[in-house]
Amino acid sequence: MRRIPLDELQHHVQLPEPVAGPLRQVVKRVVAAAVVLLATVFLVYLDREEYGDNADGRVSLLDCFYYATVTLSTTGYGDITPVSDSARLINVLVVTPLRVLFLIILIGTTLEVLAERTREQWRLARWRSALRDHTVIVGFGTKGRSAAETLISTGIPRDQIVIVDPSRKVVEGAGAAGFTGVVGDATRSDVLLRAEVQRAGQVIIATQRDDTAVLVTLTARQLNRNLRIVAAVREEENAPLLRQSGADSVITSASAAGRLLGMSMLSPSAGAVMEDLIHQGTGLNLTERPVTRAEAGRSPRECKDLVVSVVRGHRVLGFDDPEASRLELTDRLVVIRRASPSQTVVLPNDPRR
Repeated sequence: MRRIPLDELQHHVQLPEPVAGPLRQVVKRVVAAAVVLLATVFLVYLDREEYGDNADGRVSLLDCFYYATVTLSTTGYGDITPVSDSARLINVLVVTPLRVLFLIILIGTTLEVLAERTREQWRLARWRSALRDHTVIVGFGTKGRSAAETLISTGIPRDQIVIVDPSRKVVEGAGAAGFTGVVGDATRSDVLLRAEVQRAGQVIIATQRDDTAVLVTLTARQLNRNLRIVAAVREEENAPLLRQSGADSVITSASAAGRLLGMSMLSPSAGAVMEDLIHQGTGLNLTERPVTRAEAGRSPRECKDLVVSVVRGHRVLGFDDPEASRLELTDRLVVIRRASPSQTVVLPNDPRR
């Protein structure tokens, strides 16, 4: 079996729910072949008095192993042969079928490994050809899993999300959850190209380090100028640098968590509502949607949903802003809705499981 180069092993694309690997199949075949070999040795050893050895006339246990090996491999040197009718009959009825079974096991291993490799390459080619405007999530820790959970709850299918993480174990966990994963350092362009970032619609950067997030942003923006990039940073002072690197939206995770802590301290109920809003698919959902024709020309207060903001062009207007008193058909609304129970999604290894 071909040895896989280390670089290919570290940066390969892992499709979700992969079939059993060729190595496991080879091990199973080798064990089966060993069982057939031992069975043949056992039969010959029981009937060793009926065999002749041209060297010394007697057949030992080692001679039985030798005879079984050359017989099953169809080599057949002829130095050890069955001399009685009963031994020859056993060879015809038992040893020969074992020889055929042994060959089937060896040939089947080769064919199965080749078929497995071909099938995996075909799946990978089909995946690449069908992937368009997908979402790439860089980093599948707590932030990355939460981002994936939110996307799924809004209706984005799992096969439209690609996970990139340097940890093989993390990517295998993502594959078990139904995501396609790429093992590797996302600051390298070849790793992002394996995730098809050049054809992606958006990238979520949820790395553990701010400097890594900046490098990933620069690399992703270089590969795809039309990409929408949303990134998370720990320190607020690094947010401007990330925007200058090409990020469209920057979330400061440390300060956001601190503000939520302070709000929960001053007003536990307000903190609980805010936490409910940011947990997509549970309780209340904060979503963005277009203005309907029936709502055009009306006030935000007349909409069926609770309107928080009105997005007009590149500006975000408050629901009570005089400029947003009459909705336009090209506007988008940020609204609060009640989440349905079917929208709740919990990924493997999520703390809420």
